[in-house]
Amino acid sequence: MAVAVVAAEVAVVAADPRVPGAPDGAPEIERTDLPSGVRVVTERMPDARSVSAGLWFGVGSRDEAPAIAGVSHFLEHLLFKGTDERSARDIARTVDAAGGELNAYTTREHTAYYTRLPARHLRTGLDLLADVVSEPAFRPDEIDAERDVIVEEILMSEDTPDDQVFTALYESLFPAHPLGRETLGTRDTVESMSRDAIVDFHGGWYRPANLVVAAAGDLHHAEVLDAVVGLFGDGPAGRTPARSAPGSDLVPLSVLHRPTEQAHVAIGWRGLPYGDDDRYALAVANHVLGGGLSSRLFQEVREERGLAYTVFSAPSSYGDAGSLSVYAGTSPERLDELLSVVEGVLGDLVDHGITEVEHEVALGCIEGSMVLGLEDSGSRMARLGNAVMARDEIVAVDEHLRRYREVTVDDVQRVLARVLTAPRSVAVVGPFGGDEAVLTDFVAGP
Repeated sequence: MAVAVVAAEVAVVAADPRVPGAPDGAPEIERTDLPSGVRVVTERMPDARSVSAGLWFGVGSRDEAPAIAGVSHFLEHLLFKGTDERSARDIARTVDAAGGELNAYTTREHTAYYTRLPARHLRTGLDLLADVVSEPAFRPDEIDAERDVIVEEILMSEDTPDDQVFTALYESLFPAHPLGRETLGTRDTVESMSRDAIVDFHGGWYRPANLVVAAAGDLHHAEVLDAVVGLFGDGPAGRTPARSAPGSDLVPLSVLHRPTEQAHVAIGWRGLPYGDDDRYALAVANHVLGGGLSSRLFQEVREERGLAYTVFSAPSSYGDAGSLSVYAGTSPERLDELLSVVEGVLGDLVDHGITEVEHEVALGCIEGSMVLGLEDSGSRMARLGNAVMARDEIVAVDEHLRRYREVTVDDVQRVLARVLTAPRSVAVVGPFGGDEAVLTDFVAGP
């Protein structure tokens, strides 16, 4: 596509391409909203020798009809199988010849395809991504072969108890709602999914209005625009999915009996959506609860009691909902003790909040992790793509850090009470087969 054509399209966009809040002299972050609906955002890193580029489509497992659960993930696999002009081997050779990488992932709300290459191969990577997402061949034999691969992936997940416990937890936190479904789908839906259903899903949602293009590295914004300005040709702009928020009901307890060596426990609460003002305070609270080596759960459960090898907490956010979860795996005979210790940690946090020292450590860890996590083009690209896809905005790193520094100890106590005093769900996977009263009592809380 000629640069003149790019200029003609960009001229239609009446917006300052520089992101508000980015000071002069900062790495250049530019955004252009094309008339087609495609949102293009880039960050120039002139000292980098690599470029990373990704295409984010705003559709995921929560947007699937029950009969085709897992189709977003199925597409993630299939698009790399080739186009009419490129075979899967051609795609692999193109990436290998540049010394790069090509990958994709599926979430509940979006699907992303991305590549990281030496800077001089930017156009190669963008052309390749544009080709595979817009012109997939969907050859029947390749669909069937990849269907078998995905079934094996599902079976592998079912053989992994710490995966299964989170599948059970999400089904309990969001019952009868697509947020509670596993992104892989089920064996039944994957095995019965037709080629026509896959093609229709792709044609309906892989459209310009549902697309964010993000790139970072030694590049210029105009280079990226030139590569994607005509993506999807003259077809319809499409639309974004209409979503309904989950109801307030949840399932208190889910127990899956498995002949494992450990009892795997996941505890969950409804959390905060992407745009909630308390999300910064929740991140601080999570670090103190179970987000780091100095966290209360890690110190009490692992270091002091030796009850678990792995214990952590983690928040997740979506457009209209969220979750906060705690996980630990322990010997079945020590499950009662584990639950008692976890209950003590939770209760103490809700009743007394965090200390000034914990507050300082959490802020330092969050700031350091954020800064260190933005050292390469891939992480910069992912930050841009996720931000525009989730909230349609880019918050400068310095602004993010300012918002974290403004979180007070009182803010953390407020969000802990807001989340941890709400009803919770508990999922257990393992050989636990005796009296389940200990689990029922734990679900009820103190």
